[in-house]
Amino acid sequence: MSNIVLSISTNKQKEVMSYYAKNFVERKAPGVIFAAKLPDTAITMYKSGKLMFQGGGAEREAARWGNIEVTNTQKSSSIGAKGDVLPEGFAAMSVLGSDETGTGDYFGPITVAAVYVPSSKIELINELGVKDSKMLTDDYMRKIAPDLRAACVHSVLVLRNEKYNELQSRGYSQGKMKAMMHNRALKNTLSKMAPEKPEHILIDQFAERGVYYNYLKNEREIIREDVLFSTKAEQLHVSVATASILARAAFLKEMDRLSEIAGIELLKGASAKVDALAARIWRKQGEEFLRAITKWHFANTEKAKKMK
Repeated sequence: MSNIVLSISTNKQKEVMSYYAKNFVERKAPGVIFAAKLPDTAITMYKSGKLMFQGGGAEREAARWGNIEVTNTQKSSSIGAKGDVLPEGFAAMSVLGSDETGTGDYFGPITVAAVYVPSSKIELINELGVKDSKMLTDDYMRKIAPDLRAACVHSVLVLRNEKYNELQSRGYSQGKMKAMMHNRALKNTLSKMAPEKPEHILIDQFAERGVYYNYLKNEREIIREDVLFSTKAEQLHVSVATASILARAAFLKEMDRLSEIAGIELLKGASAKVDALAARIWRKQGEEFLRAITKWHFANTEKAKKMK
């Protein structure tokens, strides 16, 4: 089973729609202008001019319309990703993927999500609008997250600021915290989906394999079987893209909660504007309050202290 994408002209789009008219199916996913379903192939056309073929007959059907453009079935090296070499046809396999967000934000938590997408649900998840979360707005991710949670076995973890600061003061690096969260999220998801097992597990790589497992050396249960690591993993399998979206939605929800407590909308990131906002909160509500809603060891703290 494979995924193939072609770039086609407006005139050729009309030819494709005419050719597959008898196989038309309705798709309401964002950007889709036409879809058809053959016994062994799903065909989806987008406003962007992309024409996607999924399934056992993808190569046969794609050959009718032009030169093949490699998409998310490509090897990691072809999109500038680094890490393990993935099996051929990886994008069409049943995969448990994990990703995190919030690591570079002064305000708010770190969140990690693990999501299992079996091959039978890849088409559904694509229809729900999943792609690289960096291409999606926060509002859009909030919108599609409930459907994704309902469609997939998953686990989402939120490391709130109080606990983050406690662990950091005990000598835990952010890398160690992330590794522990990924391991736990994967373990939770594997437990929920048992006895079914994924063909592979893909972790969006933030540390080399040896470093990652060294972080976990004191854990009672460490997920190792069929684990692969790659950067830009959200572009390599829809499970990681989905995990990225669910992690982001959880981060945004916690930011909403903290903003309500603070009485002001908290800013994402770690910019000079964040420094100024932190100083304002410090002046009005004190150091203890600010510590409770931030990653206190970030350089923003000292910058805010000088401004308060």
